[in-house]
Amino acid sequence: MATKRKQLPERNTRPPIERMLKIHNLLKGENHPNAGQLANELEVTTKTIYRDIAFMRDRMELPVEFEPAYNGYCYAGEVGQFPTVQISEGELFAMLVAEKAMQQYRGTNFEKPLMSAFRKVTDSLTDTISFNLDDFDQSISFRTSAEPVLNLDVIDALAKAAAGNKQLQFNYRKPGECKAESRVVDPYHLANVNGEWFLFAHCHLRNDIRTFTPARISDMQQTGETFRLPKKFSLEKRLRGSFAIVTGEKEQEIVIRFNELVADYIREKRWHPTQKQRNLEDGGVELTMRLDSLNEVQRWVMTWCGNAEVIKPLELSHSVREAAQRILDTNKS
Repeated sequence: MATKRKQLPERNTRPPIERMLKIHNLLKGENHPNAGQLANELEVTTKTIYRDIAFMRDRMELPVEFEPAYNGYCYAGEVGQFPTVQISEGELFAMLVAEKAMQQYRGTNFEKPLMSAFRKVTDSLTDTISFNLDDFDQSISFRTSAEPVLNLDVIDALAKAAAGNKQLQFNYRKPGECKAESRVVDPYHLANVNGEWFLFAHCHLRNDIRTFTPARISDMQQTGETFRLPKKFSLEKRLRGSFAIVTGEKEQEIVIRFNELVADYIREKRWHPTQKQRNLEDGGVELTMRLDSLNEVQRWVMTWCGNAEVIKPLELSHSVREAAQRILDTNKS
């Protein structure tokens, strides 16, 4: 009576694509390895080998065939390079930067699927361009001077509700107010703008689209109702006239001149899709944009500590002067 071969537990943690690359190289030889020999070589079960070979033949369209005369596998005809992921040096560096950028999602429910997808891509790289992400921990990083305080459960619930078109009810507190107000909203879009999260939703109380800051949301729950996202809704169009997220009714031309002390900082960034820059003879730079709200750009001008001069419109110039005067009045010695 023949003894049944005992299946050993798989000890090899080699990624599937790397394992199939090894099988590919063995099949290119003239030894005609069978499933048992391949299983011993790769330290996996024969079931895994059969699955890998089926994938290589059916999905990767490699001409793998079993040759009865040799009781083993081989390629029917010439086979060139293994069809793995091809990636350039520039793409490789971009992937490294993307992996570091993912650190902002550590601790959130986005982390596991993001890292899983990223590892699947990196595991499919060929040996000549494989890399260890841990080697780059000390050479690339992302930092922010004011990291937002996040309630990860709220962020996760908002993301799921927006993705599933689930209506929400929550209490929301406006800036500077102590009392929260009950809102019922259709969450259209959850966006990260300049490192901060915002929910864009149709508010049933205001009967209009409103922007909500997750940090000021409490007692959130689904109402059990669903909604259809309007075809005309476009976050890009909605924010086109804003400096960040605040929108208004009237589009205006904004002209700001920066002196030579800060001009390079202005030239080195794209502050708005509509911006135009003009270099000045004294080394400064003039920045022109078209915005429909002045609130955010007013605060931005103030951050340049007197190195920025508002040329247009007068309304913005006056608001900056008034804000500067309030600072002087508040900080009198």
